[in-house]
Amino acid sequence: MKVHNPFRVAFVATLGVGLGLLLITSIQTLSTILLYVGTALFLSLGLDPVVGWLERRKLPRWAAVLITILGVLAVFAGIILMVLPIIFDQMGQIIAAITEVVKGGTAVQDLQAWLQGIFPNVKMDEVFTAVQQWIQDNLANIGGSIGQGVITVGFTILAGLTGAFIVLILTIYFTASTPALKKSVYQLVPASKRPRFIDLAEQITDSVGYYVMGQLSLGVINGVLSAIFLSIIGAPFPAVLAVIAFFFSIIPLVGTLTGSTIIVLICLGLSETPTTAIIAAIYYLIYMQIEAYVISPRIMNRAVSVPGAVVVIAALAGGALLGLLGALVAIPVAASILIIYRQVVIPRQNER
Repeated sequence: MKVHNPFRVAFVATLGVGLGLLLITSIQTLSTILLYVGTALFLSLGLDPVVGWLERRKLPRWAAVLITILGVLAVFAGIILMVLPIIFDQMGQIIAAITEVVKGGTAVQDLQAWLQGIFPNVKMDEVFTAVQQWIQDNLANIGGSIGQGVITVGFTILAGLTGAFIVLILTIYFTASTPALKKSVYQLVPASKRPRFIDLAEQITDSVGYYVMGQLSLGVINGVLSAIFLSIIGAPFPAVLAVIAFFFSIIPLVGTLTGSTIIVLICLGLSETPTTAIIAAIYYLIYMQIEAYVISPRIMNRAVSVPGAVVVIAALAGGALLGLLGALVAIPVAASILIIYRQVVIPRQNER
């Protein structure tokens, strides 16, 4: 009977634990980079069906990739150019409102008179004088807090733009080199199993691509229809609300409901009458039914069908692990697992 050296066994076990901890620490350290790479791969698979469609129109791949990337850039540049001026305008209005409060402008006097009519026994002039005095006394602290908040928001926006630029560069690279990347991966599989592996891999990548394009199409439809309808009913800032509808529609399962709720609440808070919010709520109730039973099935008919329970579990698990990106990626990953389960696991079990 062979006797193992306890020191050697303990050393090997300790080394294994150390390597495991090192791997976990490395993954945590590189989590942001891995997130960028995963997002770029996800987007490149979503753009691949568009590139393939252009290639079938007799365009070379470089031209198809260039047209696709330029189209994506044009869409996001349009969104940014549409939203940023409104954000700056709102910031200017907020600063003007603070300045008017400090100086005691006409709007403050009107508010004082209105409140005096509601509360006739309260000396509103003394209350407003005390409030203005407090603001003037603490103006430096308030300005410092606002300045720190602006700096923090500025760094956050800068970090987000940097990350978006990195993801964009990686997406362009992955989209342009998708065939070469696939070929390199396929070469790692033994020749006897390579045709079957290629077939499954192509099904998975096609399914992910059609899923991404389907979600983006749903977002575009919701965004365009929202912009038109909200402009007709006179909702506040219809362009911004349409962008909200677009981005939330990309989120699977609960995105449209969440975005619609936010839009209705904004209409309720910023509109002159609650009628606008009621009309918007009725519209989105009708739209969600049409999207669920008419638009979504037609758009998603080329993606792998995933049972509702699996969708819920995958979205929750992905969101818990990777946040919003995890919720987006989880469903195509679940669809890929279902393909492997149906076409690999079940046939092997039936052969036994």
